[in-house]
Amino acid sequence: MSAAPEIVTRAEQPYVAIRTRVTMADLGGLAARFAEVFAWLGARGVPPAGPPFFRYNVIDMARELEVDAGVPITAALDGAGHIVGGVLPSGRYATLTYVGHPAGLSEATKALLDWAARQDLNWDMTPRDGGERWGSRLEIYLTDPGQEPDMSKWATQLAFRLAD
Repeated sequence: MSAAPEIVTRAEQPYVAIRTRVTMADLGGLAARFAEVFAWLGARGVPPAGPPFFRYNVIDMARELEVDAGVPITAALDGAGHIVGGVLPSGRYATLTYVGHPAGLSEATKALLDWAARQDLNWDMTPRDGGERWGSRLEIYLTDPGQEPDMSKWATQLAFRLAD
């Protein structure tokens, strides 16, 4: 089940993350890295400013993805060790909120991409050797698995930045 896609304007958002390269087969295990990011923030007394997310920086479905497992914060921080600091850019984003098991996210993503194509919208994305480099392509995990163990009830917002 998904809400209808819409276009929203998002403000710039600082975050910290673990940036890694994974294959599609290994992507599911990346969510476990959120605990490390939350622990890093907790050790510094920095509260999260929203739900965790994956930011897809480079997508090459045949080989590997470069993904940030991130947590938004209120003010920019430099990372340390395997934690990197970053900023999600402001701008117009095409969004879709999907409720259901994470296995359905690929279908929800296709629905958002197809909807944008029908609207003649262009992504903040550059094709390049080794895949597509995205300005900001997010999966925002709105449901805390500790509060809702039933994966069929999890809500995930897809938010893909549009080209200016």
